[in-house]
Amino acid sequence: MSGTLKVAAQGDREIVMTRVLDAPRTLVFDAFTKPELLRKWFYGPDGWTLAVCEIDLRVGGKYRYVWKRGDTEMGMGGVYKEIKAPERIVATGKFDQPWYPGEEVGTMVFAEKGGKTTLTQTVRYESREARDAVLASGAMAGVELGYDRLEKMLRGR
Repeated sequence: MSGTLKVAAQGDREIVMTRVLDAPRTLVFDAFTKPELLRKWFYGPDGWTLAVCEIDLRVGGKYRYVWKRGDTEMGMGGVYKEIKAPERIVATGKFDQPWYPGEEVGTMVFAEKGGKTTLTQTVRYESREARDAVLASGAMAGVELGYDRLEKMLRGR
């Protein structure tokens, strides 16, 4: 693997996640914005699938994800606020059945150097309590699992 996921709390309401991926940023950007690629890596723990993956990649466009495992479903969606391909995406996000209060705003920055991409994902929550609940939940282990799967997919390009 090119790197492990680095996670840090920032300020009162943010989590910053950084991962170096061994692929050009255009490919990494595509892996986050093309449903056929997201379905290959963005499905959580083994046994889950990304059953719904809808992306209207434009400012004001919406996205929708629904993960499934057996009879269990978990859905979320949001609106794209800023898109600068292949450098930056800003979008809101909210789970259908929220497990922390409020909406999040996520910013992904894709920076390429020497054929590798540093992905910096900053998520701002509505409160410190929401941010701390996410940090305490173990969700970052799931993010790292997904990024490991993403890197394997990118290597197989």
